[in-house]
Amino acid sequence: MTASEKTFVCSRCGECCRWEGAVKLEADEVDAIAAFLDMSVEEFLNKHTRLTPDRQHLSLLEKGNGECEYLITAPDGLPGCAIESVKPRQCRAFPEKWNFPDWQKLCKGSFK
Repeated sequence: MTASEKTFVCSRCGECCRWEGAVKLEADEVDAIAAFLDMSVEEFLNKHTRLTPDRQHLSLLEKGNGECEYLITAPDGLPGCAIESVKPRQCRAFPEKWNFPDWQKLCKGSFK
C-alpha cells in the first residue's frame, strides 16, 4: 500500500476543531447547516458566520478561545461536532486536503 492509499483514522481528539482560523463555507453548506439548525439562511449567516480576512469567503464563527462554536462534548465524553451530519467539506477533508502547521504533533489520529 502506498502512502497515497492510506486512510486517515480520526481519534476524535478535537484538536482540528480547536485550531484558530477560518472554516470556509460553500453556498450549499450554508443552506444545509441552516436547515439542520432549523433556522433561516439569513439568521444563520447573521448569527453564525463571519467574512474571512481575505474577504473572499464566509467562515464559521469561533468561541472566545478560538475553537469552533460547534465543538461539543459528545455523550461518550469525547469531542464531537454539533453539526456532524452537515459539517463543512473543509472539516471532512482534515488532514488530507486541509491541515495546520505541526498538526501531527497535536492530532492523535493516524494513517492506516
